Amino acid sequence: MLIVDAHCDTITTIMKCGEGLRKNNCHIDISRLKNYDSYVQFFAAFISPEHAKMGALKRTLSIIDRLYQEIENNKQDIMLCCNYNDMEDAFAGRKIAAVLTIEGGEALEGSLASLRMLYKMGVRGMTLTWNYRNQIADGVIDGISGGGLTPFGRDVITEMNRLGMLIDVSHISEAGFWDVINLTAAPIIASHSNSKKLCSHPRNLTDEQLLALKKNGGVTGLNLYPVFLNDGGKASIKDALSHIEYIVALTGEDTLGLGSDFDGIESTPEGLEGVQCYSNLLNELLKLNYSEGLVKKIAGENFIRVIKSVL
Repeated sequence: MLIVDAHCDTITTIMKCGEGLRKNNCHIDISRLKNYDSYVQFFAAFISPEHAKMGALKRTLSIIDRLYQEIENNKQDIMLCCNYNDMEDAFAGRKIAAVLTIEGGEALEGSLASLRMLYKMGVRGMTLTWNYRNQIADGVIDGISGGGLTPFGRDVITEMNRLGMLIDVSHISEAGFWDVINLTAAPIIASHSNSKKLCSHPRNLTDEQLLALKKNGGVTGLNLYPVFLNDGGKASIKDALSHIEYIVALTGEDTLGLGSDFDGIESTPEGLEGVQCYSNLLNELLKLNYSEGLVKKIAGENFIRVIKSVL
């Protein structure tokens, strides 16, 4: 079964802890990913608040450089993919398909030229904001201001559409979400966001937002951070299944995928402690009498549809 995970922070995590991508004590490594037949992993260059204030582009380049080094050191098992044709080549060679993304539009430092050059370096998606306001839009924590896309942010959306990049609305303010929906000419993603109806965390999406994603042809990725799964702060695989059941019931079969947030989260649900546990989640869906076709859509086919459409 093809699996697509639309968000992890593993590269920045191994940079902090001094480990490598081949085998580590993080949530994701190559040795575990290789246990799956066909796997697409989005690797985010996360621009943390301390780097967002100064040197954001330099930080972005250092993270991208680290991913390139890890791919070069493990090129027999992983390759950078810029479109679905590349992914097919990776699968044929029994390699992990790596997709390079940016988490935090601060990386652009207010320049469309930076966006275009990052695209040429292989970046194929960008989370427009993290939790706070930047040159593109307000983040979800700044939502009280009611701010959405800035004029520069509108130019970014148009240019990402033109280049063929995945626009990611996880972390953006609700006003910004609706600005993107109304402006984009292509399907968008929320790479790692759940249902606000089931868990009231501001990072999750309202029913109206989820239905708008459905109409747009986009996909949201199931986030495995316990505080995004329930309001109690601890979670199990059952909580993840509850979000799957709710979103599928609300939007149908085509709007949900996987977006673990592995290595960007402080804890995991019981039974989903790392990438090796995705098979647990998918098997539980089959036990609940989800059709194999629907499980395949959630596992990866819904995100692949958007990838084929946009990249």
